[in-house]
Amino acid sequence: MSGIQPSPQAAERGEPSYIWRAGQQRRLEMLKTAAGDRIQGRLLENGCGVGLYLEHLFPLGCEVVGLEFEFQRALEAKRVADSVLGGAGEFLPFPENSFDLILSNEVIEHVVDDQKAIQEMVRTLVPGGRMIIFCPNRWYPFETHGIYRRGKYHFGNKFLVNYLPKILRNRLAPHVRVYSRRDLGELFQGLPVKFIAQKVLFGGYDNIIGRFPKLGRWLRAFLYLIEKTPLQFLGLSHYWVVEKN
Repeated sequence: MSGIQPSPQAAERGEPSYIWRAGQQRRLEMLKTAAGDRIQGRLLENGCGVGLYLEHLFPLGCEVVGLEFEFQRALEAKRVADSVLGGAGEFLPFPENSFDLILSNEVIEHVVDDQKAIQEMVRTLVPGGRMIIFCPNRWYPFETHGIYRRGKYHFGNKFLVNYLPKILRNRLAPHVRVYSRRDLGELFQGLPVKFIAQKVLFGGYDNIIGRFPKLGRWLRAFLYLIEKTPLQFLGLSHYWVVEKN
């Protein structure tokens, strides 16, 4: 990720999608498949960043609402959709049974209370509604959110940080969580849900493809094949589809 300048919010909130590329399109297609006819209902993007996904969700025919914690990002997203609100994922400003579909794309790792954020998404789903969650996998070989060392934030991919014992890993990356399958499952304990899909995915590697097209495309094709094997546990992100009972 050399040459990329992080935003002032990069450490605490991560970097949202700014450019629509193959990796984003793949996740959108997965959402459409998981949603089924719910895509014609009311959809919340919980943590909408600057609105890139909102822009591509609107043409699908759903009523789209965006929620964003960072004020400046919410303002940028409002250029795409008037229905963008400022707020925190732990306190969704909506009544129960408000949404047919909720997208949480690399967000819960940044909130103060991830269990409360999950509870709120379940609360605001209609019965039979689904949430689509992408979040960082602990066993990916790189920590993609940077680290703190000697009190200074260092942006970029950091090799093997997530493989350290949690107490050491969290000293280097106190600003972001990573999840094992068990960690993620514990957030749903006691909630009225069932799991439709639980997978681990590799990324789109669009930056690598941009610099080294042939190598990057080969790498992406190879890693997408790995997703179909037990080695998927090394992937970048968890992809869970969760339905409210």
